[in-house]
Amino acid sequence: MKELKYRCLVLDHDDTVVNSTATVHYPCFVEYMEKYQPRVHLTLEEYFRYNFDPGVIPMFTEICGLSLEELEHEEAYWKEYVKVHTPRAYAGIREILEEERARGGRITVVSHSFSEYILRDYRENGLPEPDAVFGWEYPAEQRKPSPWPLHQIMEKWELKPEEMLVIDDLKPGFDMAAAAGVPFAAAGWANDIPEIESFMRGNCDRYFKTVAELRAFLFE
Repeated sequence: MKELKYRCLVLDHDDTVVNSTATVHYPCFVEYMEKYQPRVHLTLEEYFRYNFDPGVIPMFTEICGLSLEELEHEEAYWKEYVKVHTPRAYAGIREILEEERARGGRITVVSHSFSEYILRDYRENGLPEPDAVFGWEYPAEQRKPSPWPLHQIMEKWELKPEEMLVIDDLKPGFDMAAAAGVPFAAAGWANDIPEIESFMRGNCDRYFKTVAELRAFLFE
């Protein structure tokens, strides 16, 4: 068996491991806004764009105009929605995780979703349980784009930055990896938005349009 290129994969969750924005988060957003903020309308493409940059919190506060109190209400609504809506993993993701684990590698998750839902999604999709999960429940200063989760992973398993690979579809993941000096691979299979793909191709160490391309890079 060939030696691993990376001893640890650091995976985003939404739109990297599971197809969740189009099937769960955006439908929840539309439902919530129709009920409580009917003046707010975003297309799925706009929702993807604003999640990419400036990010989820500025999207709600600056783009959609929600107050901090309204944002808390939306988050509570989203949590209840996600409890009963499980996204499906992308085809080929399970095989990547199983091979990484079989070769002795670590599987970790750094996400803006809550850890309990991430672990639920892994179970429901038959994915290997991650070695560590850093989710939205952590304090704001410890969530990506902060490099704090990467530093914790490096310290726990005595890893060098070059022994890890961050795989993410959004800019906060790229910024986190850059701040910690960790290689970054852009997951490009969730959408076909030219601005996002252009930024990722122009700035990231690697860009993969399909899960199969990522697997080939890691193991072939």
